[in-house]
Amino acid sequence: MIEQPIHFAPYLKSVIWGGERIAPYKGITTTQEQIGESWELSAVPGHVSVVDRGPLAGKTLTELIDEYKEQLVGKPNYEKYGNNFPLLVKLIDARADLSVQVHPDDELAFKRHNCPGKTEMWHIIETAPDARIYAGLSEQITPDEYEKRVADNTIMDVIAGYDSTAGDTFYLPAGRIHAIGAGNLLAEIQQTSDITYRIYDYDRRDKDGNPRELHTEQARDAIDYTVYPTYKSDPVGDDLANCKYFDVRRMNLSSVSQAVNHDRDSFTIIMCLHGEGEINYSGDAPVHIRQGETLLFPATMTDISASGLGELITVQS
Repeated sequence: MIEQPIHFAPYLKSVIWGGERIAPYKGITTTQEQIGESWELSAVPGHVSVVDRGPLAGKTLTELIDEYKEQLVGKPNYEKYGNNFPLLVKLIDARADLSVQVHPDDELAFKRHNCPGKTEMWHIIETAPDARIYAGLSEQITPDEYEKRVADNTIMDVIAGYDSTAGDTFYLPAGRIHAIGAGNLLAEIQQTSDITYRIYDYDRRDKDGNPRELHTEQARDAIDYTVYPTYKSDPVGDDLANCKYFDVRRMNLSSVSQAVNHDRDSFTIIMCLHGEGEINYSGDAPVHIRQGETLLFPATMTDISASGLGELITVQS
């Protein structure tokens, strides 16, 4: 049985749109530049998270699941996903606008790629002035109109945009068009899937002067063309997002210890967004967590509670 929460080495990904906030936010030193993503917890092939502390150091996330099975992830998760960890957890720093994207649902993704689709959510940590989030359609269009608007560079005219503020949450079910605008630092929780259809990239060019590849035809059948009144979440209490893939909650810490309340038979992920705190659990001494850190608590660890000064988000599958 695993007796301590698990900390993994982050995978820092440099991209053309990446900024310089992730390393200082996490309190790490690196010469790497334009870090757009920190993969905090991943089982994506080629980028599987590796434990970097304690007696399990050097083991990968998939090796731990293979060894500990439902003790690590919970019986329902192990029965459904086997040795495949169901979630991918990231920090994202956008210095420039990301491309407009959509992800297929499970049915379409398995049909085309033999893998799950991607439902995800964003929780905004920091924003620069004039930062924007784009999500969903602002007016009804047909699949043919969608293709025409991509071709004539007017697709942004029918995508809903929002001024971005720290603390905002956006739930993005598979099929919903979305894009992160420049100036956002956010946490992303998503299904373990790396399938993305790029719809529009503002007619930008790569270093060789060529337009980036779009997936216009593939995206056509993946898009949910329904127009909704709003695409910005209005969380009830501290429950930020709750669907069949994940349950994400917020905790504002205080000097009084508070229970981490979830009702799923699952692992628990805790991310510290601001400040620092102490996490107590059914084990030995409390574990310290600070801004930018992510910990994985096995399903066998119960009675988790937290105190301190800051903000956490907690995740179960």
